[in-house]
Amino acid sequence: MSSVDTRTRLPGVLRLGMARTGYEVRTFFRERDAVVFIFAYPIIMLAIFATVFGQDGATVGPEPGIPFAQYFLPGMLATGIMLSSFQHLAISIAVERDDGGLKRLHGTPLPSSAFFLGKTGEVLVTSLVQTALLLAAAAVLFGVPMPTTATAWATFAWVFVLGTAAGTLCGVAFSSVPRSGKSASAVVTPIVLVLQFISGVFFVFNDLPTWMQQVASVFPLKWMAQGMRSVFLPPSAESWEVSGSWQHPATAAVLLVWAVAALVVGIRTFRWQRRDDG
Repeated sequence: MSSVDTRTRLPGVLRLGMARTGYEVRTFFRERDAVVFIFAYPIIMLAIFATVFGQDGATVGPEPGIPFAQYFLPGMLATGIMLSSFQHLAISIAVERDDGGLKRLHGTPLPSSAFFLGKTGEVLVTSLVQTALLLAAAAVLFGVPMPTTATAWATFAWVFVLGTAAGTLCGVAFSSVPRSGKSASAVVTPIVLVLQFISGVFFVFNDLPTWMQQVASVFPLKWMAQGMRSVFLPPSAESWEVSGSWQHPATAAVLLVWAVAALVVGIRTFRWQRRDDG
């Protein structure tokens, strides 16, 4: 008589990843300060800059021009994705590592791939919610027109997906840089702020010094903002870009390169435990 195998098999990686996504999303929404900052920050900044720069009906570009709220919306969408993906993961994973949570999790049967799928799923959910809130606020509060063609929404979709992927992978890879969870915010936040200032989020990109434009062109945020501008600005605004073009192929290429490079670096450098744990 053959013996009965009583060992319990774990569910598949995809199912575990989905379950982990649910856990990560619930954990995220319990941290009310992080939720308020990540969701409200782009809306508040859009309101501030649209109000300050748009006084007395001021617009961007040649007559009739574009309202400042409409011009700044793409940059705020891009920075929102960066906050939800890169900044959130780089800080939260460093904190989890510092308090021993990653080490304990790594000692369980949960596959590493399911853990990272959970983080990716969390970023996707929170980014979608944040983007929907920002678009609703822009349309209702500032009268920003939404795209009306399938082509525009298709462009929005691939810029969103590639931007989220690049931000997520960069966040995971960069989470190993801070020496502790306490220092993570001090290390990550200034980088995000500097990129926002030089990438056309807070200012009209063409008005920035040439050297700032060149530095910004190395990083994903500039390309995410430019890709979003191609969706939410009229076709005539394409000529206002430094290159005179929306550069969709270059946008896709840069975001893909950052995603692949971050994946390689993350695989090589990701740590499950603190540096002083040996």
